[in-house]
Amino acid sequence: MTVTATETGLAARMRTGSQAEHNDAESSVFMNALLKGEVNETGYAEYLVALRPVYEALEKVGRELADHPVVGALIDAGLERLSAIDVDLEHWAPAGAPTFESKAVANYVARVNATLDDPVLYVAHHYTRYLGDLSGGQAIGKLLGRAFDIDDKSGLSLYEFPAIDKPKPFKDGYRLRLDELDVSEEDRARIVEEVRVAFSLNSAVFAELGRNMDRYQR
Repeated sequence: MTVTATETGLAARMRTGSQAEHNDAESSVFMNALLKGEVNETGYAEYLVALRPVYEALEKVGRELADHPVVGALIDAGLERLSAIDVDLEHWAPAGAPTFESKAVANYVARVNATLDDPVLYVAHHYTRYLGDLSGGQAIGKLLGRAFDIDDKSGLSLYEFPAIDKPKPFKDGYRLRLDELDVSEEDRARIVEEVRVAFSLNSAVFAELGRNMDRYQR
């Protein structure tokens, strides 16, 4: 019998407890345009540039916390996205990655780095980005492929996980690991709150990108 995450476990609480913030991020001007295929190559390249420091921080902190009794259960090199982003930037910005100065990105990176001093909260950021890439990110990859007539997945490495055979079983196992984390009820509540923070940080990045839609519009 397959054991699955429960509807009252930490994974479900992280999902339901952050639904409003998640919806806000998805409904931002930039994400709405991206999902409609209305963002051009420049806009998507700057989106990748905005995400890159976040993943760089996530993966650096993750490696430093790999032996942590709580966080270590989630660390998986097969999830890392930094090298995939660099490959994609070569496709979308062959002349060189654009500059995207962003207070929102700096705030996001600082928040991730701060979890070195409070590792339990790293769980929220790991979940928000990586499970998002394996969920809604898959839809974004397909939409981009159609919008730009990409048949060979060039420029879409961010959404490809060669080390993960099938996303759904992996996500089910990931949620189960979340439920099994040995954390107090107080820390569970703190993790849920940090997921809200993570989605809000994403929304702030999207809001900055959205202010450039005059340059990004296809």
